[in-house]
Amino acid sequence: MHDWEDRLNAVDDNRVVRPLEWGADWAQEWPCRNGFAPGHAPEDAEKFLADYNRRIIAASDEFYGYRPPTDFRLERREIEIFSTHEEHDEELEARFRGKYADFLRFTSPVCTPHEENNVVNARWFPARGRRAVVLLPHWNCDAIGYTSLAYALNLVGISVLRLSMPYHDIRKPPEIRRADYAVSANIGRTIDACRQAVIDTRCCFDWLEQQGYNRLGILGTSLGSCYAFIATAHDARICVAAFNHASTYVADVVWRGQTTRHIRQGMESQIDLPRLRKLWAAISPMSYFEQFKRWPRKSLIVYAKYDLTFLPELSQDAVAEFARHGLDHKVSVLPCGHYTTGETPFKYMDGWRLVSFLKSAFESI
Repeated sequence: MHDWEDRLNAVDDNRVVRPLEWGADWAQEWPCRNGFAPGHAPEDAEKFLADYNRRIIAASDEFYGYRPPTDFRLERREIEIFSTHEEHDEELEARFRGKYADFLRFTSPVCTPHEENNVVNARWFPARGRRAVVLLPHWNCDAIGYTSLAYALNLVGISVLRLSMPYHDIRKPPEIRRADYAVSANIGRTIDACRQAVIDTRCCFDWLEQQGYNRLGILGTSLGSCYAFIATAHDARICVAAFNHASTYVADVVWRGQTTRHIRQGMESQIDLPRLRKLWAAISPMSYFEQFKRWPRKSLIVYAKYDLTFLPELSQDAVAEFARHGLDHKVSVLPCGHYTTGETPFKYMDGWRLVSFLKSAFESI
């Protein structure tokens, strides 16, 4: 299985090693400043960001708070793939050419220097009934990933908003091929991307409520699972949550995971794991279990026995936290790895567990 994971990981041969950047300038518009004026340039950027992480966690409702957008709109747009690979799959592109779908579009409450990234995009898969989930894909997912899962959820009466996460597919700046700005060796930008993803997700629930949906859930995979957990910890409306590949600290995944070796390579000469964990504590699920338990909800944690990206021991630590806090949760372990979750037969096993959980969880509330 590890051999198979290695081969699938090697398909992405366009990863870029970038040097460590503190990225303190990304904090200029963040809340929780504690007296620091916008534009303040700290002399010790690492200490500044470590202190900022502590303030964020202590006042996370403020950090992940926002003003709801006023420009929600559904647009009928042609389906595009936005592949992260160097070589285009012409056969796949031909399958979708001339096909259209509905996309929710609005201005993100978080403004970044990248115009493309500031317009949120979420494909809409409606179904009958008043149940809906926001679906957050994995890191570097193209724009058509999870379409089959969305249709499967439609079959059991659950509508789906499939979010394009910050710096992904249509939101990707032209200078990058992959979603490198979402998680990278730039400490501040990675925090900002997570804040934007969480807030954009919460905005999707605002729109769903406006459409009359009153039973709301969330489903996130890998990086999307991290964002989904933090959104759930700060939004009382989410009553059902499925975390498909779960972990504890973002730093541990980046430092120890197979998929992010190139990020570690650019950082490890200047920083170690304990320091990095402090700098990304504010975007790590482990920091927010106290916030998560404020409201009752049903959760599913899925992890893979042979995962080289979200290591099983990290997922088990996350599960232990759910149990320690007395949270209503179920656990499902897949007999595969991270990449192989998307391969036959494991993608069907995973999809069945996610869909059946969401269906039963909604029916029980």
